Amino acid sequence: MASDKKSVADTTIVMVGASSGFGRGAALELAKRGAKVVLAARREAALDALAAEINAAGGQALAVATDVSSAAEVARLAESSQQRFGQIDIWINNVGVGALGFFWDIPAEDHARLIDVNLKGLIYGAHEALRRFIHQGFGTLINVGSVDSKVPLAFQSSYAASKAAVLSLGRSLNEELRLSGHHDKIKVATVMPWAVDTPWWTHAANHTGQAPRMAAMDDPAKVVEALIEACIHPEEEIPVGWKAHAAKISHNLFPDLTERMSANIAGREIDKASAVAPNSGAIYQPMSATTTIDGGIRARMKQEDSGKK
Repeated sequence: MASDKKSVADTTIVMVGASSGFGRGAALELAKRGAKVVLAARREAALDALAAEINAAGGQALAVATDVSSAAEVARLAESSQQRFGQIDIWINNVGVGALGFFWDIPAEDHARLIDVNLKGLIYGAHEALRRFIHQGFGTLINVGSVDSKVPLAFQSSYAASKAAVLSLGRSLNEELRLSGHHDKIKVATVMPWAVDTPWWTHAANHTGQAPRMAAMDDPAKVVEALIEACIHPEEEIPVGWKAHAAKISHNLFPDLTERMSANIAGREIDKASAVAPNSGAIYQPMSATTTIDGGIRARMKQEDSGKK
């Protein structure tokens, strides 16, 4: 199956970060469209339940519990996928944990854990995928970055740095594929969403003293649609939605102003939020009850904004 396919039917797609958020939403939609999906995340029970749901509906799914910060576990994910379905057509590196707060208020070990997952974990996945793609002669690697890949955001400093690295990695990989003669059949895309209402915000380590929130959050369905489109028509850089496009253009033209405005927005949002105790979220140990696609953040923000904290 060549990488210029017009649908995802009969393709094998590894979906990292499939237990919640738009990773879960994309896995369900891809399976509906006939893809064989390999579900990866730390929460084994959640993955097993999702795989059972997909298989009961007539799809094909394999659950492989994986902590992407472990190179050995990512290698096992790749091997399990290939053993079950014969080859991997698309690998979606949907990895990302957050740490919110002033840089100096966030423990150094939280910053380190974030890099272990967001950058090293993504590199492990990219390495496993590309080695197999080069051997078989085709494949698509989709890395999930962020609008933070282009516009560094205050109170998310190490997260933004990791997502800038994701974009840089994708650019470098595409050039290496061109120089090695593989670029026609092997594609690397970086998908860059705006802030999205998923459980990511609940999972993030939070040292702001306030519940996490952000202005004008997108619905996860918008990112699900973008991921599916990237599977069919991969492009090197894919901002998701008009807000991400506008932020990219604004930063290209007025970088300092755009960064200051974005920081001011983030600061104002923190000031509006309900008080919470500092916590490490799910960056070390996963949560059991946050396996939804929608994070419920917009609903809470409405309550906060109406004074019903």
